Amino acid sequence: MPSLSELPGEIKRKKFTKALARLGFIIDTRGGNGSHFKATWPKTQKSITIQSKLRKDVLYYLLKEIEQYSGITWEDIKKEL
Repeated sequence: MPSLSELPGEIKRKKFTKALARLGFIIDTRGGNGSHFKATWPKTQKSITIQSKLRKDVLYYLLKEIEQYSGITWEDIKKEL
């Protein structure tokens, strides 16, 4: 798990969700008012909510959940960005 200082300032949500999709997550853009996406890990059906603004603190929390649900690390995601 990277520290907050190792994370980028802000990542575009579209770029982040494309990287997750390439790693096996199912991205759902339906529902809500469009400000949040849902990424589901198919093996466990666990999902995370991705906000439109991915600040460092939000990204850190998402990475923690992603690693817990799927075992995918920040290094894996960085390769797909």
